[in-house]
Amino acid sequence: MSLSSLFHPTAIIAAGAEIGLGTRIGPYAVIGAEVRLGCDNVVGPHAVVEGDTEIGDRNQIFQFASVGAPPQDLKWGGGNSRLRIGNDNVFREHVTIHSGAARPLGVTSIGDGNLFMVNSHVGHDCRIGNHTRFVNGAGVAGYCEVDDHAFLSGVVAVHQFTRIGALAFVAAGAMVSQDVPPFCLAQGDRARLVSLNEVGLRRNGFIEADVLMLRKVFRLLFRGGGSKAERMAAVDHAYAGRRGVDQLLRFLTDTKRGLAAA
Repeated sequence: MSLSSLFHPTAIIAAGAEIGLGTRIGPYAVIGAEVRLGCDNVVGPHAVVEGDTEIGDRNQIFQFASVGAPPQDLKWGGGNSRLRIGNDNVFREHVTIHSGAARPLGVTSIGDGNLFMVNSHVGHDCRIGNHTRFVNGAGVAGYCEVDDHAFLSGVVAVHQFTRIGALAFVAAGAMVSQDVPPFCLAQGDRARLVSLNEVGLRRNGFIEADVLMLRKVFRLLFRGGGSKAERMAAVDHAYAGRRGVDQLLRFLTDTKRGLAAA
């Protein structure tokens, strides 16, 4: 297949851009000089991919998406700013993904198999894991972390420096200003923990015994008496080594913004 059949004649591809085999560039798309696209990607009409942006294979960037634009950070005065994206991601219409702003080298990173629906946003210096879901209008501000299989429902807004744990579910319209632990469901303004994300756990291979055990852990950690340290110690004593427990306790230990209220 010739390049003329893969790149629409109205697309603007800057000198210096690297484009892998099988990648298609649609009408009026713009590809910047520092962009490196892997194989079998699709860049739709009027999409813009710019900056020091490296994208793996088999990604789909739909029309009017903006990928790799400079950060929305008034403190950023230019300099090194990078975006790194893995494989098999989907960026739907009007999605915005910004490059890093941190000094001396800012990096926004996105893993594999993620879905970013219409109008969703990833701010500068975020770290997005694998197989996450950003529903229409969901957005994370700068320096956020979203772990594997997390699900952000429509018009969720996540405050900068906040973490969303693996397999967490944040319900539609939530304003998230503190960390949401792994396996938990949060909702509201401001977001509060309401239950275990049992549906997500079952969909991702947790057997019924694991779900029932984690339900007890959730109650001990977020509904039990005593201090946070005492509750964590009780869970560690009773359930250490069980599936997901060590991951959950580690997340609680590492939190810096505090946890979403239960």
